[in-house]
Amino acid sequence: MIDLLHIKNIGIIDDLCINLKEGFNVLTGETGAGKTLIIGALKILSGGRFSQEMMRTGSHHSYVEMSLDLPQWEENVIVSREINNSGKNICKINGRLVTVSELKDFMKPIIDIHGQNDNQSILDLNQHIQLLDGYAEEEIGNYKKEYNNLYVQYIKLKKELSLNYGDDLEKQRKLDLLNYQYNEIQQANLKEEEEEELEEKRKRMLASEKIAMNLKEAQAEIDNHSIDSLNNAIRALEKIQTYRPSYAELVTRLKDSYYEVQEVSRDLSIEDVYFDQEEQNIIEERLNCIHALKRKYGNTITQILEYQSKIEKEIFDITNLETYISELKEKLSNLENEMLTISKKMNEIRLQYAKQLSQEITQELKELEMKNAIFEVKVEWLSEENFHPNGLNKVEFLISTNQGDEKKSLIKIASGGEMSRVMLAIKTVLADVDQTPILVFDEIDTGMSGMAANSTGEKMKKIAKHHQVICITHLATIAAKGDSNYYIFKSNEGNITKTHINELNEEQTIREIARIANGEITKTSLQNAKEMRKISQKIA
Repeated sequence: MIDLLHIKNIGIIDDLCINLKEGFNVLTGETGAGKTLIIGALKILSGGRFSQEMMRTGSHHSYVEMSLDLPQWEENVIVSREINNSGKNICKINGRLVTVSELKDFMKPIIDIHGQNDNQSILDLNQHIQLLDGYAEEEIGNYKKEYNNLYVQYIKLKKELSLNYGDDLEKQRKLDLLNYQYNEIQQANLKEEEEEELEEKRKRMLASEKIAMNLKEAQAEIDNHSIDSLNNAIRALEKIQTYRPSYAELVTRLKDSYYEVQEVSRDLSIEDVYFDQEEQNIIEERLNCIHALKRKYGNTITQILEYQSKIEKEIFDITNLETYISELKEKLSNLENEMLTISKKMNEIRLQYAKQLSQEITQELKELEMKNAIFEVKVEWLSEENFHPNGLNKVEFLISTNQGDEKKSLIKIASGGEMSRVMLAIKTVLADVDQTPILVFDEIDTGMSGMAANSTGEKMKKIAKHHQVICITHLATIAAKGDSNYYIFKSNEGNITKTHINELNEEQTIREIARIANGEITKTSLQNAKEMRKISQKIA
């Protein structure tokens, strides 16, 4: 239900807040006070069209928001829409920005607005079968669930069957390409983690080349220079070692160094450093091959091998297409047989309940002073290739409003008043099963006589036991049946006109009923209003 409706800068509405209640909310007031603008605000919040003419004169933007109390949500849902004078829309659901289309989709199952020219829900042919099935829910519900499970599988199989590789020439081209790709990967004989191992080996080989080169250079320097130089230095000192003890000590130290350098030279000569240029070339070649495959088929060897498995399956599917299609067709045929059996059962139930629903709605129309109206819920059986989410039935609401007239589609009814009554009759019969929580009626009683108006009010009162009903009316018989009554009026402040709304207490409600009924409030009109109120509040 709507807890709060806030409207700003729409027509003559400056800044208006309406606290709505459960049950039957009746809005009354004089012509031009702004009642229709409130319905317009609800349409805007439902994703409806906004024209610049609706914006309050002198304003730069219009703003509408509502607080919704919905059973499926733990907290209230805040829906808002702001339109500036450049036409830009800002729509939000619980603070999250959405498009107008998303707002419309969100609000569609929540609010249903009906008036002289607003009966789109019952004009939607797709809704007719849903309404009938809701009416027959007790018997048809399990069959629909079973059918829907099969239908999901059916769509999946149909999609697989629609997979088309083109004509024979196109199929061969596709097969040649896939075989080339598969063979290219297959011939590479890739292994998981091979690339990491090769990279590590490559690093070691590059290091080996550098080590071998520097060891060789170090040995050459020692052999060609250091040993001979030390040997010459020892001989020179030996010639003078007798002259001073320190020279003899230097000879000893040089000889130690000479033997150490010789030892280092021998160690360098036997150092085993492996480097094979041919092997390095093989590693580089293998890595280049892997990198080339990665550019074509995946970022890693794992992805390349996964792609190979994928195209292997595709090659198999193409080369074995006839067998594959045959198997799919057999599965599809079995599914269709199951779906056909359930569809026939649903058809029987729909035919039975369609007759019952037709009678009930026709009776409701008679009570709304459409004495000659005949309503029919037409259930048509479709050919077996036309399976859809609801089986093999097409359901359409037909009506004839005058005696002797041929029954025509509801969509072809010209009169907005007649359409409103038909909608009200349908909503009354389907009140228990209709899932839309908020119903809005905008002056659908226009042109009705006393009996029809009284019946209209009773039916809206009945619907309000299962839905929040918001109704704008000019008729006292309907206003008398309200659970919550509101009076809409306007005031002139200088050159500015503003709309106001007051929630009425019981005494004020009776005075408003008296005003609507007689045009003025007198002792007699008040007494009549009290009687109307007393009778109306007894309606079960």
